[in-house]
Amino acid sequence: MRNRTRGTTGHGAIAGLMIGSVLLGGGMFLAGCSAGSSNSVASAPGTAAGAAGKAAGQANAGAPAMASAPGARAVAGSAAAQDGTDTTSRLTPASSIIYTAQLTVRAGNVSSAAAQAAQIAESVGGYVSNETAKVNPDHPSEATASVQLKIPVASYPATLGQLSHLLGTQLALQQQAHDVTQQVADVNSQVTSARAAIVQLRALLSHAGSVGDLLSVQNQINQEESSLESLQAQQRALSHQTSYATVTLTILGPKAKPALHRPKGPPTLAGGLGAGWRALRITVSWTLAFLGAIAPFAVVLAVAGYLVYRGRRRLTRRRPAAGPASPES
Repeated sequence: MRNRTRGTTGHGAIAGLMIGSVLLGGGMFLAGCSAGSSNSVASAPGTAAGAAGKAAGQANAGAPAMASAPGARAVAGSAAAQDGTDTTSRLTPASSIIYTAQLTVRAGNVSSAAAQAAQIAESVGGYVSNETAKVNPDHPSEATASVQLKIPVASYPATLGQLSHLLGTQLALQQQAHDVTQQVADVNSQVTSARAAIVQLRALLSHAGSVGDLLSVQNQINQEESSLESLQAQQRALSHQTSYATVTLTILGPKAKPALHRPKGPPTLAGGLGAGWRALRITVSWTLAFLGAIAPFAVVLAVAGYLVYRGRRRLTRRRPAAGPASPES
């Protein structure tokens, strides 16, 4: 009996160990399969993200090449918006700038140079707004001319270069650029607001109940229309000033002297004495001139007065002598 029990117990222990090892190996195999599947799934999004990043990089790399072509900025912007990328370079609003320049040249023939300057301005769509000339027949080489040209802003730099080199020898050139973008924006905003106010007032005019309300609304409409006309005039003036650059051209003859514009310094004692001496001389000169002007009249009046005085003296002397000749009367 003891031998049989021991044999049965040994076989059961061996069978239990084999079943446990099989279960442990199966669990490890399942765990390895699940880990591999999770790794493969996790690697798929990373691959997709990498592909998307590469595509976005290629799109951004191609954007500068597209932007170099005319009208490609808008296409690149729309493509970037469709792809959902963040575009940092956007089109900025155009600035409104008033360009002015003062150019002085010396030419052999002043009239020919002025005519050539007008032709250069007209060839690019500009015009001559003002022209003055000073010619001395005795000294034609000292002639001068001042021509004010209006040149389209797009052609302003090239035209200024032609005027500087083709007319003669350049003596001086000054350029100014005045930014009026904010002023233009303010005027445009006021024009829009005035138009909207007029529309609202006209709508209110149709619902006016009494004559007093009708007249009040009509007066407000008239005031708004007057203000709108003034704003529109400012708008047109600013538009013209920003569309055309102003070039003041001074043409000098071969022997003409340019006008010197010296900057004014602070007042000094010597300057004050000089100004006082000039004022005294001017006062004395005017006083002497006034006295010289009234001197003939004073002489005539003095002679006339003397004659009247002598005549009255003679009359007064004769009256007492005539009195005793007729005492009875």
